[in-house]
Amino acid sequence: QVAANRTPTPVNVSVMHLRADSATVSWEVPEGDIVIGFSISQQRQDGHMQRFIREVNTTSHSCVLWDLEEDTDYIIQVQFIGLYGESQASQKVHFRTLKKTDRFSSNSSNQDDPTMQGLDKSRHLQTGEMIIIVVVLVMWAAVIALFCRQYDIIKDNDSSNNKEKVKQLSERSTPEHHSGGLLRSKVSLNEKCSRNLLPGRISF
Repeated sequence: QVAANRTPTPVNVSVMHLRADSATVSWEVPEGDIVIGFSISQQRQDGHMQRFIREVNTTSHSCVLWDLEEDTDYIIQVQFIGLYGESQASQKVHFRTLKKTDRFSSNSSNQDDPTMQGLDKSRHLQTGEMIIIVVVLVMWAAVIALFCRQYDIIKDNDSSNNKEKVKQLSERSTPEHHSGGLLRSKVSLNEKCSRNLLPGRISF
């Protein structure tokens, strides 16, 4: 029962993605065991510069070691943090950082580095996003220019139609006086009445 409650020991501990100033430590958790964190002890092979890294509430199976010295031998050990405490330390893993002059060759040899692939993908995404943004802006500018042109044409047509309507209304509101209009007929009727009423022309 005590062995069942014991936190498992890390297995398959390895170091990859070696560079002059960094390295990545990875491990595996035995199937069926529960691990809530890890701790890594790091030291140079000559015994100097001891470092201890501890993380909890994580399910990560790797950790990046930063600020390493170039062309230097290191020793690391990994422990799991479980519900019942820390596990036994893993076997010691030795590795040696690269020289700064080997960085370029290491980049070519680490084609499978997910960090480098992520950077390349992010660069491609940024370039593609910029192209899409430029195309969208150009299309919007073209649409706005076309809309303004159509609006000017419609506005000109409306103004010309309004002018024609005003002209037609003004022509309809102006009275036309013909020679045979109502005014002349009234005048001729008055003249006839006045002639009939003149003295000497009254007939019985």
